[in-house]
Amino acid sequence: MRNPILAALDVPTADEALRLVQQLAPVSGGFKVGSELFAAAGPDIVRRIRDLGATVFLDLKFHDIPNTVARAVAAAARLDVQMLTVHASGGTEMLKAAEQAARETADQLGQAPPLVLGVTVLTSLDNDALSQVGLEPDVSRQVRRLAQLASQAGLRGLVCSPREVAELRQMLPAAMQLVVPGIRAGAVAGDDQKRTLTPREALALGADWLVIGRPICAARDPRAAAEQILNDLAAGAANR
Repeated sequence: MRNPILAALDVPTADEALRLVQQLAPVSGGFKVGSELFAAAGPDIVRRIRDLGATVFLDLKFHDIPNTVARAVAAAARLDVQMLTVHASGGTEMLKAAEQAARETADQLGQAPPLVLGVTVLTSLDNDALSQVGLEPDVSRQVRRLAQLASQAGLRGLVCSPREVAELRQMLPAAMQLVVPGIRAGAVAGDDQKRTLTPREALALGADWLVIGRPICAARDPRAAAEQILNDLAAGAANR
């Protein structure tokens, strides 16, 4: 079984991030660099993780005019990240520009293009939150709408909550990769994620990648926590 775990390096310093990478590299499929770490450590943290041979998922959720997003995606591709995010709500032209920039930059560098992932609806949002910003209060329908938009624009992957995976698998091309945050091993006090499932549940529904932060990185022994999740996933796959 390919290791689907993307450990979320949601830590404030490069030293903490690199310590986690060294601990988790043997039991993680890759590492997510998000806004907190990137703002603190900059592009150099991506280079240092890549120098260790690890897969990097750059989760900065670009959302701007098409030309600006294209330039940001090109810069990320030059960092040799394997995945990056843009907001699908940026619209068709922005999404097309992002995918084109990823492919053209990678071609110039002679490397595989990063997987541009369209973010559908954040896992912290529910129907009430959508209503507050003037959208139809139906998370599932909004996810489907944005997923279809991203697919038609040529994106090869999406970010969605685990609770939308099964429905998206029925409507999207089989090759579309689904990256799923909101993964929890159990209840978490003060959790800001609303649409969550366990790792085994998400993978069984058709997720390709599982973004896992607190259950691993906040554990007393991060490597042991990751190993336990990976073993549970392997057991689930063997039973299907």
